[in-house]
Amino acid sequence: MDKTAIEAYLAASAAEQVIHVDEQDQPLGIVPRGQAQVDGLITRCTFIFVFNSRGELCLHQRTDHKRLYPGFWDAAAGGVVAAGESYQQGAERELAEELGVAGVTLTEHLRFYFESEESRLWAAVFSCCWDGPLQLQPEEVQAVRWVDPRSDWQRPGEQYAPDSQDALQRLLQQLDVE
Repeated sequence: MDKTAIEAYLAASAAEQVIHVDEQDQPLGIVPRGQAQVDGLITRCTFIFVFNSRGELCLHQRTDHKRLYPGFWDAAAGGVVAAGESYQQGAERELAEELGVAGVTLTEHLRFYFESEESRLWAAVFSCCWDGPLQLQPEEVQAVRWVDPRSDWQRPGEQYAPDSQDALQRLLQQLDVE
C-alpha cells in the first residue's frame, strides 16, 4: 500500500463509530474509534481463533502501519465491535474482512476484561474450524502461518499481540476443563 492509501485507511478507521462501555461492559455511548483510542475509553472487541481440521491455529502478522501492535503476530482475527453490532456480528464481520472467512459457524467461548497501557477492552472469544483458502486484507494482514497452539510455537525475535495471547491462554484453559 502506498502512503496515501495507508493514510486514508487510518483516517477511515479512526472515524468508525464504536460502543464505549464501562468496566462491567455496560454501554455508555457511541464515539469515534479515534476518540476512544486517544481518551483511553473501554470498547468492545472480538477475538476469533481460526483452527483447521488438524487442530492448527492460524496466526497472522499485523501490517506495519497498524496503530496498535504494528508488525506483531496475532493469534486471533478480530477487532473493535462497531456501533449497532453485537459481539457475534462484529466477529463475523472482522473474520470476513481480515481473513476472507465467511459462512462458518462461530462458537462463543467466553468474555473477559483486558487492560494494558495500550488499550482497555471487553472481549468476546470465538473459535471456528476452517480448511478453505484465506483472503488476506492488505490493510491489516501481511502474512499468515499455521501452528500447533499447544506446542512451543513462538519464534525468537518475533513480537506477539498481548491481548490475543491473553485470550488464547484463557481459551486453551477453558478447553482443557471441558
